[in-house]
Amino acid sequence: MNPSNRPVAIWLLCGCFLIFCMVIIGGITRLTGSGLSITEWKPLMGAIPPLNDEDWQIAFQKYRQIPQFQKINYNFNLGDFKSIFWWEYVHRLLGRLIGIVFIIPFLWFYFKDKFDKSTIRKVLFLFILGGMQGIIGWFMVKSGLSEKTSVSHIRLAIHLITAFITFGFTLFFALEILNGNAHTQSKKSIRKFVKILFTIVTIQIIYGAFVAGLHAGKIYNTFPSMNGKLIPEGLFYLQPGWVNFFDNLTTVQFIHRSFAGMIVILTFILFYLSGINKMNSIQKNGILFFMSAVFLQFVLGVFTLLTSVNITLAVLHQAGAFVLFSASVYLLFVFRNEVV
Repeated sequence: MNPSNRPVAIWLLCGCFLIFCMVIIGGITRLTGSGLSITEWKPLMGAIPPLNDEDWQIAFQKYRQIPQFQKINYNFNLGDFKSIFWWEYVHRLLGRLIGIVFIIPFLWFYFKDKFDKSTIRKVLFLFILGGMQGIIGWFMVKSGLSEKTSVSHIRLAIHLITAFITFGFTLFFALEILNGNAHTQSKKSIRKFVKILFTIVTIQIIYGAFVAGLHAGKIYNTFPSMNGKLIPEGLFYLQPGWVNFFDNLTTVQFIHRSFAGMIVILTFILFYLSGINKMNSIQKNGILFFMSAVFLQFVLGVFTLLTSVNITLAVLHQAGAFVLFSASVYLLFVFRNEVV
């Protein structure tokens, strides 16, 4: 690696860390029901919280006009409102901080000629992803302000996976800068297998968002059976049939469980096929990192389910998803080159 590029890599990794924090705070916001406490989207002025009692009363009055307050939190006083307001405020403030952390160093690196044309294109793509994330976040919140008492689980999944994609591109870009010349050749079959595994992990994360948005983790709180059955009834009671894959709590949890088991099995297959003892240290560490992340996430998922979504375990499970996704991206990186 060119030493002059190290600051760029560090900048990108700092962005990865902030995105990770953003997702974790977002998970706490969702689990505490705080996401609808701020009913307006003001990218600039919204950075200033209520500063006096009059400001708090105005914010609380706006919250009292949405269905979540009227149907669920109707007994909230101002103190209760403040307790949920701050989680959403910190979540949005962190989003603004990420924007600053990306834009200001970018300008400095640009005027110092630290970027070539390829790097500028990649960084601009990251800016587009970040801007989309903010817009999608408000699009998600808006779905819970008029009729529903919570946000759309579909929009929640889009918001979450966009954050993961932004993180993934940023991490991969940083790895290219740090280890772009590392020897990482591998068999074409292994490379394809890793891509398939990455795709399945991504789908699993999407279904994790569906489970969270539908509160589907609060039913069938037994394992490995679903209340005594490996295949529960009611998987396809909604019509048309395809709706069950998105809106049926039973189906969504069943798919999430099934994909978890599939990922564990595929991880063992990858370990066997890769011939890990014949690989270089970078590839060996990538596989071991991925295996550790898979089993940690699997155990966290089981205990989160058995406790009917204990908040602490649920936050750890979401953090585990981020670690697993990071390990998947790293696998893609170390197996990115082919040999026949």
